[in-house]
Amino acid sequence: MEKRMEAGRMAWERWNERFRADLLRWAAACRTRLVQAKGQGTTEYAILVGVLVVIAILAITVFRPKLQELWDAIASGINGL
Repeated sequence: MEKRMEAGRMAWERWNERFRADLLRWAAACRTRLVQAKGQGTTEYAILVGVLVVIAILAITVFRPKLQELWDAIASGINGL
């Protein structure tokens, strides 16, 4: 019975060591992926902001007369108070 318990304990220790090593490798891989993804995310964010700026400029250019009319109506309403 003692030998079986010792064998079981040794098997558990081997499994535990392998599990810890695998966990450390997984954590290192995750850190590496996060560092690599950080630069990619910044680039994607910059592209998105650029596209939104272009869309905003186009919208203001196309709807300028209506925006001016709306702005004048707001200004006259405020001045009327």
